[in-house]
Amino acid sequence: MKRTLALGGVAAGLLASAAIAAPAHADSVPSVNLANTNLAAQQVAQYWLGQAKANLVNATPYTAETTVSAKHVSTGGVSADDKAGVVGSSGDQKASTGTTKNVNLPKTTGKVFFTGADNKPHWCSATALQSQYKNIVATAGHCVYDTKSNAATLDNWVFVPGYYEGKTPWGIYVGKTAYTHYDYSVYEDGDRDYAFVSVYNGVIPTEGGTNGGKYESKLYKNKFDAYKALKSLQADKTTGYSKLQVVPVYERSSHSGGSHSNGSHNSGWNNQHDSHSTPSQGKVVGYKVVGFKVSIGLKDVGTLGSNVGGQGLAYNQKIGTAVFEFGYPSGSHPDGNYAFTGKTQKWAYGKTFKASAPSMKAEELVGIKSSFTGEGALGSSWLYRYSSAKRLGYLNGVTIAVSDTDGNGRIDTSVSPYFDGETLAVYKTAQANWSGKIV
Repeated sequence: MKRTLALGGVAAGLLASAAIAAPAHADSVPSVNLANTNLAAQQVAQYWLGQAKANLVNATPYTAETTVSAKHVSTGGVSADDKAGVVGSSGDQKASTGTTKNVNLPKTTGKVFFTGADNKPHWCSATALQSQYKNIVATAGHCVYDTKSNAATLDNWVFVPGYYEGKTPWGIYVGKTAYTHYDYSVYEDGDRDYAFVSVYNGVIPTEGGTNGGKYESKLYKNKFDAYKALKSLQADKTTGYSKLQVVPVYERSSHSGGSHSNGSHNSGWNNQHDSHSTPSQGKVVGYKVVGFKVSIGLKDVGTLGSNVGGQGLAYNQKIGTAVFEFGYPSGSHPDGNYAFTGKTQKWAYGKTFKASAPSMKAEELVGIKSSFTGEGALGSSWLYRYSSAKRLGYLNGVTIAVSDTDGNGRIDTSVSPYFDGETLAVYKTAQANWSGKIV
């Protein structure tokens, strides 16, 4: 279920009395392992590449915490904590100021895929950043941390730049470690709803297919042992399995060609009820674990940055700064109009303004005018001084929610945390960590 949040102004007196947070330092930046071993990362890759990339193709936009009721904040609100600055992109320390004409879409933008609290595949938008090891992805914090079920992180996390209908033009990049601000990981503070994720080198499947065929276990006499075996397979970090389930095995009746005496059995792939014998299949004689064994040959394609480049980072920028928003919006407006499919990358352009959302613990957000609908737009990149020729700029925000500010039934605003010196500290910690290869 979506969480609908009320936004509004914050009393100036409250802001004046609020304590100024100390800058985040490397030793205070929380990090969480997503796939901390090569074998674990390979299994994540198998989850998405197996069965003709079925999980990628069937993934749906993530809908957690997308819609808010926003207002401009005229007094108080966000402010810079130091001088404005930028960290250079992979192509140019001084990207030219962007315009709204002839916009070339960045190669750095893509989708992050993960398994949600409902155990189904979902996606958000994200972008690649320039970093020491060319391995950093930026997105919304709640596209990494599971705020729905309060689990640590979302499972099977990967980044796919340029994704389109099952195509992975530059490979998939398995997440290794997620970094965020202390206030977000501990308090789910919406003012810090961003995450920087280090990813392993990209991989693509080698020729020969990505499906190892059907899997069928030995016969177990009872359900308990069968489910124990199923859990053991799910925990296996050396081989990928999918669609595992426990099914009954029936003794074949004599008129169907089976034999009571030779132990011939028919495993219940058809998911028939096992509580009673059936005339055609006979009585239940045990249980098996069935599913698909994913056998994938993976090929290393290098670092994320070497394949698509990386955006720079901007922080402590003035309110009123013009930015481009890039992402994969999807879903309908409140009036039911379905403007975006989420299949292709889109862009918007606007100037930042102050916003707040006390109900999501966010009193210092920034907003831009944008028609991006919430489903799929989460994690969209806000690029300052974007050069259409170079397809590079400076990341100055990530979409964490959208809003219909004038109440006409159509989304018109995207909101983001304000990137300041503390954001820079989290980024610096993330970008200094090497990921390596998984094959």
